[in-house]
Amino acid sequence: MQPKLYVGNLNYSVKEQDLYTLFQKYGEVKAVNLITDKYSGESKGFAFVEMGSSADAEKALAENGNEFMGRALNISEARPPKTFDRRGGGGGGGRGGNRSSYGKKPRY
Repeated sequence: MQPKLYVGNLNYSVKEQDLYTLFQKYGEVKAVNLITDKYSGESKGFAFVEMGSSADAEKALAENGNEFMGRALNISEARPPKTFDRRGGGGGGGRGGNRSSYGKKPRY
């Protein structure tokens, strides 16, 4: 598995090519994934950069805090995504409302 970096606090006008160019000076860049809003297509201000080796990733971590396109970068090792237990669970259902009125006839 290639070393993957989280890059946060990005300027919203940053493009994947900009990040590729920035990180290329630290070594081989395997992939750049700029996270965008699924409705507007605009950047969410963070990305993931996959470097060619651990040594390249360590060099790139030195960029943390440096300014890029007017913003101080926040760079760290990417954590694996959280997994959710999708087995069973849930619950509830049933009737809601005022239970004290069940089975009673209305008074007129």
